[in-house]
Amino acid sequence: MRPVNLIPPELRRGEHASLRTGPLVYILLGVLVLVLVGVTAVVLTGNEISERKDEVAKLKAEDEVAAARAAHLVSYVQFQQMSEARVQTVQSLADSRFDWERVLRELALVLPADVHLTELSASAGGAAEAAGGKESGLGGGLASPSLSLAGCAKGQRGVAAFITALKDIDGVTRVGVQSSTVSGEGGESEGSECGVQPGAASFSMIVAFDAAPVPQIEAASEAATESAPEQAETASSETSESSSESSGESSEGE
Repeated sequence: MRPVNLIPPELRRGEHASLRTGPLVYILLGVLVLVLVGVTAVVLTGNEISERKDEVAKLKAEDEVAAARAAHLVSYVQFQQMSEARVQTVQSLADSRFDWERVLRELALVLPADVHLTELSASAGGAAEAAGGKESGLGGGLASPSLSLAGCAKGQRGVAAFITALKDIDGVTRVGVQSSTVSGEGGESEGSECGVQPGAASFSMIVAFDAAPVPQIEAASEAATESAPEQAETASSETSESSSESSGESSEGE
């Protein structure tokens, strides 16, 4: 049999029944959801801000500790730098030391039999003073090691041969003749040690070693030595300041 619905249409419930509650319930639910989302966002943001503040405070404390430690260790760093500078100074001096013993030994080997020296002086650097106080004759001041020689030779040929022999010494770059006078010429050699020998020539000359290293670190060494006490005083003052700040912070905390 076919079923028959005896309920009147106005009392029936279903998809065709009229909405009795209205849209107010849905509006209230939406507002509650928005409020819940807003409160959640505020709480999460507040927690993140608190975490960031704690992290900033922790980093500041670590930075203060690191700064205090650096101020305490700065004197050791400056001492290390000064030690390295002094090692470089000593090494540079050792590298630039000139071997005078070798030069004099070679001079004795190349010295001709008819030449004898009356004066000999050496200079490690700067303009060498020639025998007799005359200019070197090398075209300017000498910044390299040099020898100043004065003596007698058998005539001008003997002086020329001695100049050639000097150039055989290892490291010699230039030989400058200041004077070379034969006995009886102009009377300059009369009464000198060479004047008693007929035809003898008295000479004075400069032998330059331009390629030899010259120490240039004396001024830097003095400056480093003078600045060392100042750096130590600065380090001690910074250390005392950091100690006083630390004590002040601890007293405030108490």
